[in-house]
Amino acid sequence: MTEIVPARAVLLDMDGTLVDSTAVVERLWLAWAEPHGLSRERVLSVIHGRQGHQSMAILLPERDHEINLRENAEMLANEAEDVDGVVAIAGADRLLTALRDHPHAIVTSADATLMKARMGEAALAIPELAITAESVASSKPDPEGFLRAAEMLGVAPADCVVFEDSDAGIQAAHAAGMRVVGVGAAARAHSPEFHVDDLSRVSVAPAAEGFALHIG
Repeated sequence: MTEIVPARAVLLDMDGTLVDSTAVVERLWLAWAEPHGLSRERVLSVIHGRQGHQSMAILLPERDHEINLRENAEMLANEAEDVDGVVAIAGADRLLTALRDHPHAIVTSADATLMKARMGEAALAIPELAITAESVASSKPDPEGFLRAAEMLGVAPADCVVFEDSDAGIQAAHAAGMRVVGVGAAARAHSPEFHVDDLSRVSVAPAAEGFALHIG
């Protein structure tokens, strides 16, 4: 059964939504966590969807945040250099091509350098508007990034559809008053309005007002 979702803009997370960067993210974060005696399960339950310094603050709540900011900068630089295993999510290239003539944006917790590195490795076109870590004061699950993207596109939040995979990202989109298409098996647990295993069964069609996403 195909679901038809009206939209005036689409906002797309990157990691886990457009690109599969699981291998490198887990490799670098688990290496960071080892000296701190943090379990794999605890680390992986926190890091997805958030900016790194916020994840560090949650994992090491007593630590000086200046250390988190410094180590996050180092982490971002390492992630931008290590793109081994980064690949496009199935259907991502086709969806980005279909959205080319419609309002859309990336909203990611990565910084611009890391976004360009991963999108480039996955051979995906970067939308004209990209809201990255440098664009916001607060990381997901705060809605700031999604709200800023909507404002810059000139579209009301309620008319935006967000593609997200993480709990933090879905929370942020809902806090912004936006509908969510959850991407990937884990996203279903976080109550998105719609769900897809990947992007291969998502298409874009004209509509009387805006456009429509066909899912299914």
